[in-house]
Amino acid sequence: MSSVKFYQQENQVPLEMHKVRVVQKLNLIPVEDRLRAIQEAGNNTFLLQNRDIYMDMITDSGVNAMSDRQTAAMHVADDSYAGSESWNRAKAAIKTVFGVDNVLPAHQGRAAENILAETFVKPGKVALMNFHFTTTKAHITRLGGEVVELIDKKGLIPQSDDPFKGDFDLDALRSIIEEKGAENVAFVRVEAGTNLIGGQPVSLENMLAVTDICHQTGVVSVLDASLLQDNVYFMKKREPRCNYMEVKDIYHLLASRFDIIYFSARKLGFSRGGFILSTDAKWTQMMMEFVPLYEGFLTYGGMEVRSIEAAAEGLLESLDMEYISQGPEFIEYLVNELDAYGVPVIKPAGGLGAHLNCSEIVPNIPHNQYPAAAVGAALYIAGGIRGMERGTVSEQREPDGTERYAELELQRLALPRRVFTLSQVKYCADRVKWMYDNRNLIGGLKWTEEPKVLRFFFGRMKEIGHWQEELVSKFREDFGDSL
Repeated sequence: MSSVKFYQQENQVPLEMHKVRVVQKLNLIPVEDRLRAIQEAGNNTFLLQNRDIYMDMITDSGVNAMSDRQTAAMHVADDSYAGSESWNRAKAAIKTVFGVDNVLPAHQGRAAENILAETFVKPGKVALMNFHFTTTKAHITRLGGEVVELIDKKGLIPQSDDPFKGDFDLDALRSIIEEKGAENVAFVRVEAGTNLIGGQPVSLENMLAVTDICHQTGVVSVLDASLLQDNVYFMKKREPRCNYMEVKDIYHLLASRFDIIYFSARKLGFSRGGFILSTDAKWTQMMMEFVPLYEGFLTYGGMEVRSIEAAAEGLLESLDMEYISQGPEFIEYLVNELDAYGVPVIKPAGGLGAHLNCSEIVPNIPHNQYPAAAVGAALYIAGGIRGMERGTVSEQREPDGTERYAELELQRLALPRRVFTLSQVKYCADRVKWMYDNRNLIGGLKWTEEPKVLRFFFGRMKEIGHWQEELVSKFREDFGDSL
């Protein structure tokens, strides 16, 4: 990875190692229209229309900019139903990147999670994780399983200097396997990095220790590698052992130690689709029957063949540190800007995006009035910026109907790779700062339509009181006729 220092230190910014050749027009609608749009969307940023958004920071999944090589690869796709050369090229790319031969396709990451759950989860079994992800947990609980989080306690400290806040608590892992019995553990899943606690990475040392425990106890080890390229970036920057390892060497080592690896190509590979890998064919054989049942044939698994070609090229590109560094470096820049403004953010900067610590931004709003969702609505009003709630709304209620309050109330501002310019990142920081300075105006939200499962995707809420109208009035007072 290149290191470029600016002659004038005050000019030092992340330097893109790519050029932009295709652009897409954006809209920034007036603040009154933003108020109307967020209220019509039930204060759910997922229900906003793209035409009403200036900066779409809801996710980095499937919205990253593809390279010229990925786009070119889409034109040689073989759309045969079975025996497609596109699938052969994808398998060859996975062999290069991970060193494994046993590969199953799925149409995206959560489809891979469904296959894992169908294969290994039975009523009464537990899945052990450093931290859960929303869809992962839903697949497991749907089948009568239980999710137990074993994140090291450092992972829930909003601001610290610890470089690997996603690490497993290894003592707790050993203890609960002994307590529950290995036969009652569906699998141990490492998420690298951890989505719901700020995209925080897991160290190589910790991941290898987890697999050692699994091998010793006979428990299946699973790696969710959707965010692995960000995690590898942090390994190489923060973990001495990895400084002199090639990216491919790290991928190969992890693949040799975990029983199963799965990932969303929308994140790792910058295309669409998903894959499940294993060094041992027995695991692939166990899961294989679910691919035709839920996804499609074994050589496309619900993926469109052009996406398979793009994913194959994207996986090869993920071995290049110039390719994978842009996201974490832009995220770090935004986190540092916000921190300098005094805005509470998760530190150190992780993958995925910058994460606003909403419990500190609006400490007056209780969990049951959904502070992270309220901050997300306020930020959209402030700047046409769409983030994602990663707090209590992203949890699911307990079986008795009571709320399960999130450990952290976060608003995630994802930075899709090679999509935004630095001026747009600075605009985002500026609008977050304005929102923070007017945080006393932000109030809570209450449900009007609450789905039972994955409510953050399509549930609707309304403001408590009229705080959003007051925020619009303050915007006009401060910004005049500006958009």
